[in-house]
Amino acid sequence: MPHFLQPAQTERFRLTLNTDGRRHPVENTLAVAAVVCGLVAFASLFFPGGHVVASWAGTLGLGIGFYSQYVSVTTPQRSLNIVGMVSAFVGVALGIAGGGYLP
Repeated sequence: MPHFLQPAQTERFRLTLNTDGRRHPVENTLAVAAVVCGLVAFASLFFPGGHVVASWAGTLGLGIGFYSQYVSVTTPQRSLNIVGMVSAFVGVALGIAGGGYLP
C-alpha cells in the first residue's frame, strides 16, 4: 500500500472538445456556431423589438444544432450542441410569442 501514501500524479486540466485525441475542426465549428446562435437568440429577447433577431437566430441555431448533433463525434461536442439547441429553442419560442419573424 505505498501508493496510498504518495500523492497521485494528476494531469493538468484542459478544456477541449477533442477528447478522442483527433482533430475535428468542422464538428467543433458547428458546435460553437450553435451555441453562439442560441446565445444571440436568447440575449436579444431582453431588447425591445429583439423578437425578430431572436426568431431568426433561434431558427438558424436550431438548424445548425440539429445537424451538428448528427455529425458530432465526442461527448463534449454533444453537450455543447444541447446547450446551443436549448437556448436557441427558448429564443425562437419567445421570439415568435413576442411578434415573430417580421418587424
